[in-house]
Amino acid sequence: MTRLIATTALCLSLAAPAMADTQIGVSMTSFDNPFLTILLNGIRAEAEKTPGVTLLVEDAQLDVAKQLNQVQNFVANGVDAIIVNAVDGDSTAAITAAATGAGIPLIYVNHPPAELETGMPAGTGYVGSQETDAGRLEAAAVCEALKGREDAKAVILMGPLENHAAHVRTQMVEEAFATPECPVEIVEKQVANWNRVQAQDLVTSWMTAGLDFDAIVANNDEMAIGAAQALAATTGKGDIVIAGIDATADGLAAMEAGQMDVTVYQNATGQGEQAVRAAVAAAAGETVEAEHWIPFEPVTPANMAGYRK
Repeated sequence: MTRLIATTALCLSLAAPAMADTQIGVSMTSFDNPFLTILLNGIRAEAEKTPGVTLLVEDAQLDVAKQLNQVQNFVANGVDAIIVNAVDGDSTAAITAAATGAGIPLIYVNHPPAELETGMPAGTGYVGSQETDAGRLEAAAVCEALKGREDAKAVILMGPLENHAAHVRTQMVEEAFATPECPVEIVEKQVANWNRVQAQDLVTSWMTAGLDFDAIVANNDEMAIGAAQALAATTGKGDIVIAGIDATADGLAAMEAGQMDVTVYQNATGQGEQAVRAAVAAAAGETVEAEHWIPFEPVTPANMAGYRK
């Protein structure tokens, strides 16, 4: 699949006015995820400043069947466009079929659908960030922080196995740690489901078992924060490198407090805003390209001030 550079624009006029009374259905994976809250706030903010746009927002609560039902209800209600933050990217075929079968534009955001690899149907699009970049940037920053240590060891905290981002971020870290430039032994990797408490419990169990490691590489900031809390409650952080992804407000606060060393900024607000622009344009009959990429950016204590809001 052709990968477009971050500056590639969707084939639409971002300044185009919304149709009168444009109604957009939005189905989110979960309202409880801090990163997805930022994404949803971006969606809402863009809709509020776009004349004539109203949102119908639903929480899929991590349930694939519930999300499909929400999309089917959007179709039955005759919305002008649909935005979906997919619960499971491998289970989006029915969602895509429901929207395209009704002739309703569909924009996926943040969680890529399976159709992104096989070919997005006309009237659909995806707004997100290249997950390969997230993993590579995180790994590169960890390698830099571990420079000079012999026989470095790391553990990995993963998101859900069915989640595309979790899979790709982990794979990129594994590939980086297998290179001669950054030989790091991965001594353990487990799923903590993007969750702070689960990550804290997992790292605590590793510490109790006497597992030795120099770095904790988490697929997101929430799990990195949980790892930091586990260390604080046991041996202390010491010189263990802790890395996350997303550069959330909590993640940056943890970095400022010395609890995290690395994160990677994912512009959730920008993704949400772009998803609404694409949905509005598609509802107005404009052609939307299949992909729009918003770049990841590495964040360390040296440059974190630029990401604090």
